[in-house]
Amino acid sequence: MASAVRKPGALRSQLGVKPGQKIPASVLQRLAEAGIGAKVKADGTVAVTRQLKKRAVLARTFRKYGGRRKKRS
Repeated sequence: MASAVRKPGALRSQLGVKPGQKIPASVLQRLAEAGIGAKVKADGTVAVTRQLKKRAVLARTFRKYGGRRKKRS
């Protein structure tokens, strides 16, 4: 999974979210559902590009796995 992220922090910088703050799930949802070329409100208005949309979908996927740990036997 670590190799899936080529540029750590790229989504955060594209959206203008400061380090240490979480990207709201509602923003990720809007980005994933918006068409390419549409404008989405995040911390300011952001134009949706193909790459931004891919990063948002990947971030949503990673949120599903957050906090899960395998139990060692």
